[in-house]
Amino acid sequence: MKFIKPAEIERRSFELIENELPLPLNPNLAPVIMRVIHATADFEYLETLVFSEGVIEHAVAALQRGVSIVSDTEMVKAGVDKKRLAAFGGDLLCFMHDADVVRAAKQNGSSRAKAAMNKAAAIDKPLIFAIGNAPTALLEICKLKQAGRLLPELVIGVPVGFVNVVESKDVLMRSGLRYITARGRKGGSSVAAAICNALLRIATGDYHV
Repeated sequence: MKFIKPAEIERRSFELIENELPLPLNPNLAPVIMRVIHATADFEYLETLVFSEGVIEHAVAALQRGVSIVSDTEMVKAGVDKKRLAAFGGDLLCFMHDADVVRAAKQNGSSRAKAAMNKAAAIDKPLIFAIGNAPTALLEICKLKQAGRLLPELVIGVPVGFVNVVESKDVLMRSGLRYITARGRKGGSSVAAAICNALLRIATGDYHV
């Protein structure tokens, strides 16, 4: 089998995706939708990805100002293009394993994801949240917003699973927050990272590589 360079694999993959699309995509949303399909090989995201009005433009502007991204898993943190993020002065944070978060979760009888979101709410700078695993994190973000303690630039809310996953996404879409989500049970850290990377590529004027 002939060796194919990673950049060539990616180029061919996007060509195949474009060839299999049933309809032309909204050009404003296409970079995000196609990168999620690229990350998952799942064309169902054509139907399930949902965007609040004007969210792409707002998120890109926030990234270009050097926003921090808060994730709920180390997998999201590992998957995001930190070099592109750092070029704008941004950084990526995950508090799930911090000692104070573990301690607060035990004391309050809550999930670490909920405690981590409360820690993030104390950060005095603009934030984007990338939630790929924990519906409790997504629900807590919405509660913090309702309480006037948190107003992120964007919430990427794509937890995966069965318990409270669909419900947490519905709460997000009714919260008044800017969001990108995926209806239903599907999602995950790879989807959250893919959305972040698509937005970073739009911010640098480079959609695919």
